[in-house]
Amino acid sequence: MASPGSSAPGGVAVVGSGLIGRSWAMLFASAGFRVKLFDIEPRQVTDALVSLRKEMKMLELSGYLKGELGAEEQLSLISGCSDLREAVEGALHVQECVPENLELKRKLFAQLDKIADDHVILSSSSSCLLPSKLFAGLAHVKQCLVAHPVNPPYYVPLVELVPHPETAPATVDRTYALMRRVGQSPVRLLREIDGFALNRLQYAVIAEAWRLVEMASPSSRWPPAWHLGIVVQPLISGAEVKMAACFSSSLSCEQRVPPKVAARWGNSSGLKGSPFSGHRESGAPGPDLLRGGRCGVSG
Repeated sequence: MASPGSSAPGGVAVVGSGLIGRSWAMLFASAGFRVKLFDIEPRQVTDALVSLRKEMKMLELSGYLKGELGAEEQLSLISGCSDLREAVEGALHVQECVPENLELKRKLFAQLDKIADDHVILSSSSSCLLPSKLFAGLAHVKQCLVAHPVNPPYYVPLVELVPHPETAPATVDRTYALMRRVGQSPVRLLREIDGFALNRLQYAVIAEAWRLVEMASPSSRWPPAWHLGIVVQPLISGAEVKMAACFSSSLSCEQRVPPKVAARWGNSSGLKGSPFSGHRESGAPGPDLLRGGRCGVSG
């Protein structure tokens, strides 16, 4: 394993070969890290490597490939495997990217806990599951945290670093430095909170969008605004999946889903309204929640 303080890139394990996992693999390779991309199904790994090659070649041709290395050099740093122990061996950082299911993630981190040494960082890409639930009972809990990216992280640099109550400060510092090294823009939360920071802000905007839908159907003025990305994207791309996972954790959502919205999303994504709407519980954000300036975010 590379020394945590070494200036030379070491190894990174990405667990999960879906869109987010592939995007993380590209980011780490762009900075010169050797990446092992793990998936339990060998065919999934093979397909992921094919997709990576196609995407990175297209990025290189269009001039948008990140890093100083060419596509072939970066691709040579990425290998696939279907053995978890093999994937983690020699890694200084593990980035979990499996589906947003608490039971599944807990089972995976229990396995990682058994094979991890005392130096590797165990990081989850979870978008809303609390670290206290994800990492409860792990022997290496001081090395665990959530690094929540905006999907896909290769194209959107924001990453939230959310610690477990027992996460060591050095774990957050090392992850912050790693994210900066691969070109991301990390922000550190001092402690976990339902919905994290990004989801709360994002769903406040979505709540307003719902009101607009309720008042009147969107006109032809809407399509040009789609390029706004992070604010509008959940309404037009994969909204059902993300909103089903995060809706109940957002304190900013309406208690009642507007009928026009429920007609489309209500049954398929389980949008029942936030149990926290309308009041601010003890975990609500305060001025000391996030590290940084008046808005509470540090970069």
